[in-house]
Amino acid sequence: MNLSIDLNCDMGESCGPYTVGNDAAVAPFITSANIACGFHASDPSVMDRTVRLCRDHGIGAGAHPGFPDRAGFGRRFMDIAEEDLINDLVYQVGALKGFLGRYGLSLQHVKLHGALYNHLVNQEDLFMKIARTLDLAFGGAVFLTLATRRAAILKQHCRREGLRIALEAFPDRSYTDEGELLSRKLPGAVFHDPEVIARRATDMILRRGVESVSGRWIELDIDTLCLHGDNPESIEAAAKIHDGCRQANIPLKPLGGLL
Repeated sequence: MNLSIDLNCDMGESCGPYTVGNDAAVAPFITSANIACGFHASDPSVMDRTVRLCRDHGIGAGAHPGFPDRAGFGRRFMDIAEEDLINDLVYQVGALKGFLGRYGLSLQHVKLHGALYNHLVNQEDLFMKIARTLDLAFGGAVFLTLATRRAAILKQHCRREGLRIALEAFPDRSYTDEGELLSRKLPGAVFHDPEVIARRATDMILRRGVESVSGRWIELDIDTLCLHGDNPESIEAAAKIHDGCRQANIPLKPLGGLL
């Protein structure tokens, strides 16, 4: 069994004088970055700075587009017509791709953000439409989504069409018994102890699954693990996961090199 794993982090979420997370501190420990594209967070200068950080640390760079919801940080569902939503995504990813080209980097992947990410998990038709559009527009970039039982089936559909897709899990988030992320509105939805986050990460890699909030074990197809850049404990957790993987002889590789 191939235990190689990608460790990604949401980055570039600062804006103007306001700082979110500590991208420079977490960069040495991750292999891929999901870079905010301006609709839910970030600005052009932050995007530029984050891309340079990826270049300097050999991090696979991906786009992290979301709903046009800066006030809610993209975590509120918005009822947007499908064609308008798809155009919003192409617009955001295209903006990041311009900065990547400036520094000679390629677009490794696209990962939707927040409420849009969670909504798409159970919208198979829209999921496939977006996956096809992004593949056509951006030359085979990996489409990154939540690892669930349903997503494992979608992964097979995508691969039959020649679409690149990867599934991720969250060691710093609680899961429902159905294998989806527990709502942030509920207590215990986010883990803050770096030791706990790192232990959950190693468990996810070695056992290919996750324990739900009620203690049920859920098997998952996992290609990458994600840490949230706005979680202050992510930096320490990333370092611990990095060290834990090295001690367990689990190679950390950018997502593009695993698929």
